[in-house]
This record gives sequence, structure tokens and C-alpha cells, in this order.
Amino acid sequence: MKNLMSKAIKGLVKVLPFYLFTLLPLNIEAQGLKPAPPDSIAILEARVDSMIAAADTLTMPDELPAVVANDTVHMKVKRDWSTWKPKPQKALWLALVLPGAGQIYNRKYWKLPIIYGGFVGCIYAMTWNNSMYKDYSQAYLDITDNDPGTESYNKFLHLGARIDPNDKEQRKQYEEIFRNRKDKYRRWRDLSFFVLVGVYALSVIDAYVDAELSQFDISKDLSLRVAPAVINNNSSANPLNSSSFGVNCSLNF
Repeated sequence: MKNLMSKAIKGLVKVLPFYLFTLLPLNIEAQGLKPAPPDSIAILEARVDSMIAAADTLTMPDELPAVVANDTVHMKVKRDWSTWKPKPQKALWLALVLPGAGQIYNRKYWKLPIIYGGFVGCIYAMTWNNSMYKDYSQAYLDITDNDPGTESYNKFLHLGARIDPNDKEQRKQYEEIFRNRKDKYRRWRDLSFFVLVGVYALSVIDAYVDAELSQFDISKDLSLRVAPAVINNNSSANPLNSSSFGVNCSLNF
């Protein structure tokens, strides 16, 4: 920027004498006017030389403000994280849209493994219980349909044992076992889903409460004082009999 301005002024100053001494007299003669006297030309030459010298010493600022609008310079101020306070409403909406986003906004990164660990554990429990529920449901259906071709229930027995289709007592016993286990895994699957919803709700509540408490003003004078005290219960006229010892707790805030 500095070099361009200096070169432009020097070029203008160099062209100016040519105009003054060559083109300007021709225009004056063409119009029938009297040309300027030699003394005035010498004065103009001296002024041109001074302008050239001034152009050589011209200085321009190396850096200009990045943004200039309406004669006002806008400078980007670095955020002071030590005094920054999160907004509770923003933390709430971020946590509702994306679990864990509220904790990131509150700058409580250590809570993310707890939240996502809860989500992963609940999803795994829900998937595994649902798989077991389907297996035991199919085994219960096979053992109650009286069809010799459907024997998926035998894979739940140990050491290659098999259920005798003709032993009604044994079949009735295993029917009860498969039905109870089917219902048990279904309850656990549903419970895993509700726990997953609970983890999501806790993450939202935690993000909002954490942002709200960050704006809570805790006085530096907060203190708890515990000291022995004599308590008068007015049970007797004798102060020795109506007095008792206790502990006095005082909270200053």
C-alpha cells in the first residue's frame, strides 16, 4: 500500500511539468491569451521539485484496521472463559436435540462418558433381552404345539438332553419354565427401554440445572459456625434445673 501510493504521486508529479510547459502554452496561444512570464515558470519548477521531494519522504501505515464502517473500527474481542456463564434455555434445547450437547455447552466434558455409557449399556441390555425373549417365545410355542417337527426347545437343555414328547409331566414342567423365562426377558427388555428414557431425561435435567446454578451467586462470606451453648427451657425457677447444654449452629451467607 505504501509503495503504490508513493509511485502514484511520483508519476503525477512527473507528468505535471510536461503539461505545464508543453500543453498549457499551446492552449494559451490557441486561445489568444498571453503566456505566463518566465519568472512564474521558475516558481512552478521549484514547487514541482518540492513536491517530488515530499513524495520521496511520504510514509503510509503498514497495516490498516480489518473492518472500518461508519468511521468506527470493530475489533474482535477474545472471550474470557473465566467469567463466561452458560444460558439455561440454550443448554436445555441443546440437551433435548442431542444427548450430551448440553454438557458440552456447559463445558462439563467429564459427564459425557457417564451419559453415553448409560445409553450404550441400556441399548445393549435391551437388545440382549429382546433376543432371549424371542428364543424362549419360540421354544414355548414349539413345546405347546404338539408338533414333533418343531423341537427348538431342546437347544436350551444341557449336555445334549432331550425332552420326551410322550412324557406329559415333563412337557408340562418345561412349558412352565419356558413361559416364565419368556415373560422375565420381556419385562427386562421393557425395563431397559424405560431406563434408557430415564438416562435421557436425567441428561436434559442435569444440563439445565448445571447452567442455572452457574449463575447462582455464592457469597465469599458463606460460613458455618458450630459452638457449645446453654439453652434455658424455663421448666423450673432454678436456673440450674431449667438449663441444658447443647450445640449452636449458625450459618452466615
